[in-house]
Formats: sequence, C-alpha cells, structure tokens
Amino acid sequence: MKFDLFTILALIFSFQAVVSVTPLHFQHPLDPLTKQEFLEVQTIIRNKYPISNNKLAFHYIGLDDPEKEHVLKYETQSTHVTIPRKSFVIAIIHRKIHEIVIDLRLRSIVSDSVYKGYGFPILSADEQSLAIELPFKYPPFIASVYKRGLNLSEVLCSSFTIGWFGEEKNRRTVSINCFMKESTVNFYARPISGITVVADLDLMKIVEYHDRDIEAVPTAENTEYQVSKQSPPFGPKQHSLISHQPQGPGFQINGHSVSWANWKFHIGFDVRAGIVISLASIYDLDKHKYRRVLYKGYISELFVPYQDPTEEFYFKTFFDSGEFGFGLSTVSLIPNRDCPPHAQFIDTYIHSADGTPILLKNAICVFEQYGNIMWRHTEVDIPNEFIEESRTEVNLIVRTIATVGNYDSVMDWEFKASGSVKPAIALSGMIEIKGTNIKHTDEIKEDIHGKLVSANCIGIYHDHFYMYYLDFDIDGTHNSFEKTSLKTVRITDGSSKRKSYWTTETQTAKTESDAKITIGLAPAELVVVNPNIKTAVGNEVGYRLIPAIPAHPLLTEDDYPQIRGAFTNYNVWVTPYNRTEKWAGGLYVDHSRGDDTLAVWTKQNREIVNKDIVMWHVVGIHHVPAQEDFPIMPLLSTSFELRPTNFFERNPVLKTLSPKDVAWPGCSN
Repeated sequence: MKFDLFTILALIFSFQAVVSVTPLHFQHPLDPLTKQEFLEVQTIIRNKYPISNNKLAFHYIGLDDPEKEHVLKYETQSTHVTIPRKSFVIAIIHRKIHEIVIDLRLRSIVSDSVYKGYGFPILSADEQSLAIELPFKYPPFIASVYKRGLNLSEVLCSSFTIGWFGEEKNRRTVSINCFMKESTVNFYARPISGITVVADLDLMKIVEYHDRDIEAVPTAENTEYQVSKQSPPFGPKQHSLISHQPQGPGFQINGHSVSWANWKFHIGFDVRAGIVISLASIYDLDKHKYRRVLYKGYISELFVPYQDPTEEFYFKTFFDSGEFGFGLSTVSLIPNRDCPPHAQFIDTYIHSADGTPILLKNAICVFEQYGNIMWRHTEVDIPNEFIEESRTEVNLIVRTIATVGNYDSVMDWEFKASGSVKPAIALSGMIEIKGTNIKHTDEIKEDIHGKLVSANCIGIYHDHFYMYYLDFDIDGTHNSFEKTSLKTVRITDGSSKRKSYWTTETQTAKTESDAKITIGLAPAELVVVNPNIKTAVGNEVGYRLIPAIPAHPLLTEDDYPQIRGAFTNYNVWVTPYNRTEKWAGGLYVDHSRGDDTLAVWTKQNREIVNKDIVMWHVVGIHHVPAQEDFPIMPLLSTSFELRPTNFFERNPVLKTLSPKDVAWPGCSN
C-alpha cells in the first residue's frame, strides 16, 4: 500500500498524540507516590486496623514532604544522599480522624495520632456516590418529585459541601441537589428547585429535608453540548493545522524531571493540590551555571463563594481543593483537543476510599508553543541602513485539568526562555443554575442574585479565588520581599518646565504584616530578592510579580464563608518557610471554622528579612454570568507572571536564535 506524504505525517502525529511518558526506575525524592507505594500504605494500615473489625476510609494519601535542606543537598550530591521516603495519610477509622505517617522503605508506621480539632478531610468519591443515591429511597423526596409532575427515573443527584455558619457542633454532612437528565446530558442546566436534602456521611442517611416551593424546571432545549447531538449549520469554520517538529521535541522528560531550553524542573502530583512544580532552575549563559528560582509552586486552595443568600443557595461557598481535592478531581487529557498533537503525556496515580491505587492516564501534558515574538526592533534612523531584527518565541507549557462538579479548571505553567514563568487558569464547564418561574427580564421584581441567562435559568453571581503557593529560592534560600512604590513628585522650585514626575521608593518588608498587599490601591512593584547577591552594577537579584487584574473579596470579613476564606483578604502574603504550612485554607477544610488558615498563621507576625520565605498569591475572577456562558461557557482565563528583575546581567535571550524555517513540501492525494 502506498501512502502520500500527508498521510504518513498524519499517522506520525496521531501516534505522537497518545505517547505517554513512563517514569524510569530512578526515583526522585519529590516524585509522586507510585502504585506500589499506594498498595504498601493500604496494606500497612489495614494490618493495624483490619477491615473485618474496623470501618476504615482513606481520605488523603500523599507524599510526606522531605526536609527541604535534604532535597537541596540531594540535588547537588544525589549519589551520596539518602532521603527517607514517607507517606502522610488521613484516614477516618470508626469516625475518628487519624493522621498517620508511614516510612515506605522500612514499611512501618512512624506515627499515628487522632485529630480532635474542627473540620473534616477531603470527601471521598465513594461516599459521595453512596450519598446521592439516598433520595431515591426516601419517600418524602419521591413524593416531591411526583408532586412536580417529574419522572423519577430521569432524576439525577449530586452532593455539595455545606460549610460552617456558627454551629457549635458539626457532623460530616452534605447537601444533595437534584436535576433532570431527561433529553440532555447537561443536567446542571435543569435543577429541581425548592427542595433541601441534607445527608450525614457517617450515618449515610438523610437527616434533614424541606420542600418549600415549586419553581419551573428549565427545559432541555438548547442545553446539549455533545457534538453528536448538534445539527447544522455549524460554525465558525476552523481550518486544519499540522504541527511538525522535524528535530523532535525540544524538551526531555526523565521520570518526572523535565529539561527544556535553559530550564530544568520537576513535576510532582498530589491528590489534593494536583500538579506541583518544584526545583525550577534556569541556566545563566554568562555565569555558566543553573540558578534556582522556585523551590515549589502549586495551587493551595480554590475558594468559590456564590452570592445567593437564600435557603437553597447560601451554603454554596466551596473550597475545591480542600473539600474535593484537585488531584482527585483531575481528568485524563484528550489528545489533539486538550493538548496539541506534539504533546507528551505523563500518567499518575490517585486512590479510592479503600486505598486502592487508580491509574490516571494522560494526567499531565507537556508541549512547546510557537508563534509569539520573543523580542524585536525595526531601525530606520541610521542613514543608508535599514535594520529589522525579530526573534521567534518558543514556550514550554505544562498542563492539567481538574473537573470539580460543573466547572473545569485548565491549569498551565508556562516557562519562557527569557526567564519568566506564567501560571495561568482558564475556566470552562457549566455555570451554577438556579431554576425560576421567570422567563424574561421584564418579570424581575427583586434581586435574583444573578443573571437570567435563559428562560427559567438564573446564573448565580460568584467568585473564583485561586491561591498559589510560591516558595521562591532566588539564588539560594535566603530571600527578602520588597515593595517599590511609584510616587508622584511635584516640582515647585522652578527648576523645570515640567510640573511633576514620578519616582520610586523601595521598602523591604520586615515582618508578615508588612507583606500583606492589596494590589491595585496604588502602583507598585512587588519583588522577591536575594539581598546577599548583587549584579555587576550593584542591584539585588530578584523576581517580580506581574499580577492579573486584581479581584478582592466583597463579602464582609465577619461573614462565615469569608472567615474560612480569609486568605483572600489580601492579594499577596509572605511567610517564613514552614514545611507544615501548605494549605491556605487549613488541613481540614470541610466544615472548618477558619482557625487554621494563612490569615491565622500570619498573626504571629514573624520576621521575613533575609529568610527562607514563601509568597502566597491570590488570583481572582468575579463572575457575572452572561448568556454566552450558557449552556456551556467558552474559556474564561487569567494569568500572572513571575519575571526576572535584575536577575541576569542583560537580556538573557539576546543571543537566542529563532527556530530554523522548515521547507514544507507540497502534498497531494
């Protein structure tokens, strides 16, 4: 059989798209837990608490972070350093929350303690699956469905965390909301309103039920998003593109370690945080060595408070990472759709409630992105000369997607050869819909706490606050945080024809309180520097934060959801490094009371000058739904940049050449 060039290339690209990177036998101390390690954890804990005699559920199994100083020593002396490999486990055994540390190499329990504070661990998918079946065996709910003239066989339910609203005692409860799946897979667009169902996860039974009033269930018309269910006309038309790297990819993946252009870093994975970027270092061409930029970065929490205070919605103030787990909610990426044809994929493992490891194929993709400008200039002012210089930018993207209920979060870490790192968030999926009898805006007589996006459908106002954990190590662990304010100076002495100019004033934050920043109040540069290392002309080396459009919380600080989400009160926080301070919303977020958050830790007002410090950055979106968000929303994105500032002696990509142009032969059928 004879193939033309186009067919051969198409076969090559389709093969490239499904290649997964299989980790080698070499294990880095920050590698995520392997299948065998999950099984060892399961076996060790079951041996101590046999499931024949104990009700046992695993709510978190992750790598117990090794000591930072040991990891840094390993990086420079890997053949001579042995680091204990441990796992940290949160399990509920007979309704008691156990925190268990296991030495994986010795296959033994190091510690086992019972947590007695407020809050509960991440919900497991298994218990949520059981809870959402409870209404179908509950006579009052069945009666409510029939009262509305609905077909019970077409009803589907989902669980929602409840939070805390001043109650003295808390049980592990969830709210169960139900929808109609009749004639569409987009059941989120067809809520059954007016019913409150609360289930106890420990007792696994309904403990509260109300049927207040009947609102119309939105129709299934125009809610379907599957391509197989669409009918012509289609549009706008998009033309095909073949991506081809004749020299192969410009990056290498060895296990979970990545090297690309002048960068090297490690990709980890955690069932709560999802993707974790560690040990990011960039090669300095002038100094002939790699220089550390970021020890570790990940999304510590996502706070999503909805703005409907009514009985049916007031509790919908979600903490997606701490309540559901970004890692547990990570989905397999679709080749050629979620990632381009030349992407490579990394598999990982998560776990079920009984501790069994679950393979997650294509959890992460890595690919190069082409087509932007790195730098350019056209010069026409030199007599008899015309100078035109431009360099093509090639960036490296590390991508993962977590789907928590109705929303999909596309999370990128973009590395640039110029030294910048750009974390980015893009949202898609379905907005939260509340059913209503209203079909036109003319019928609205009071605040409906959202926008009417379709007949009988209110898209509720809400926020998305992503909290990034950024442990900078700029040329070493001893760093400081500087705020350089831009200040207007008025000229009053007649020394210039100008009346004003602006200049800068730099302050070094001495304590945690000094480093609490609300972005947007006044122009300022926020920079993490190493005060111990200076450039040839005397500037401190550093990296600055270039934020997105800032979003600030609009709830009052004494409101219960905001007490729990107080880590969003400022856009930037800086703390001294503490291995145990990982989760901005606290270790136990479900039903938490805000007593173990970043906002509480920083009350210690610890010193942060010339210390090992961590920057925490809130990236927010105030979401006022629009009709274009219905029935499924196009990507809504935001990003920020970590940009070298006096880190290099000069433009680090001055001598970087554009990729060679590829001669593309004509193809024929």
